[in-house]
This record gives sequence, C-alpha cells and structure tokens, in this order.
Amino acid sequence: VVADPLRAGDETRYFPSEVNLLRADVVVINKIDAAPPDAVDALRRSVHEANPRATVVDAASPVEIDDPGALRGKRVLVVEDGPTLTHGQMRHGAGVAAARRFGAAELVDPRPWLRGALVDTFERYPHIGPLLPAMGYGPAQLRDLEQTIAAVDCDLVVVGTPIDLARHLTLTRPSVRVRYSLQCLGRPSLEEVVDRFLTTQEAAP
Repeated sequence: VVADPLRAGDETRYFPSEVNLLRADVVVINKIDAAPPDAVDALRRSVHEANPRATVVDAASPVEIDDPGALRGKRVLVVEDGPTLTHGQMRHGAGVAAARRFGAAELVDPRPWLRGALVDTFERYPHIGPLLPAMGYGPAQLRDLEQTIAAVDCDLVVVGTPIDLARHLTLTRPSVRVRYSLQCLGRPSLEEVVDRFLTTQEAAP
C-alpha cells in the first residue's frame, strides 16, 4: 500500500485507507522529495504504530512529462485529479508540480470560464486554487469539463490526471500529460521486497 506524507494522518483517518494499512505487508512512503521532513517522520511513526510488521520502502515521486520544454514561459491551465482536490483536500498534484518545475509563466485560474456542475464543485470546495479538478463521473460532467477546458484562455493544458484525458475528451488546445514516477530511496527497494516474496513463494511446498 502507498502512504502519502503530504496527507499524513489520513492513513488512519479514513476508510478504506486504515484497513489497507493494517493489512499491508509492504508500505511505500512516496513523495519524500516533496513533503516536509516532519510530515514524513509523522507518517513513519503512524505506520509503525498501526502495523509494526510491515516492511517500509522509502521513495521519491519525481514528475515525468511528455515534453518538458513545452511549459517554459507558457500560461497553462492545470487539470488535476478531481477526487484528490475535492474530498481529498489537496491543493495541487502532479500538474502544478510540473508547471512550477519546468518554468510555466502562469497558472491560469479557470473559475471565470467554468461550465455546468463545475461551478457547484468550486462552491462546495472553496480551497481549490487556480487549477481545474477533473470531475468526470458521467457524460454530463465530462461535457462540462470538456467545455470548460475549451473556454479557458491559456496557451497550454497540463493534464495531471491518472487517466489520459485526451482519450475521453476532445481537447482543442495543445496539451501535455504529466505523471508521477517512483524512485526508491535506500534499501530495501520495492524490487527487492517483491523479489524476496516471489522467491519465498517458489520455495514453498
């Protein structure tokens, strides 16, 4: 199971995250490169208290992008994972991290161009800043998202969602896709843990 130090405390505050933590054989603490050290330490203590038998793997989560140079100097609309921003209470994700790292000139605030249910989303979750949550739980929400993206006055759309929006929406503006990657720090690495497990299973009668 993956535990995020940018949300330290959530691992035992919600269902099913607490159940996942209690059942885990391995806990990957990711985003160590982006989280404050005290948050990482707090999460590590919480994991140990809840599940002291679990193996803990430390990892950074650098962002990867199709064309890093495409962001430099551009006014960008960042589209992030919807649940992460709404009930997940995060203020940004991989898209904003990439925009800042690769030299975007401005994060364009989408609120003047919102369509349909996205207006209600921003009213319900006022902590959301100058980025767009990808709310796409049905045809109507996908249409609102597509129309909003098309209306925003920007140079480039930075897609930081787990799914490839271009496969589900017609994007009329240039876009790049951003993903988190996993970089294990120290030992054991996730590869070592998995190899050890597979070796044990092969040796079992």
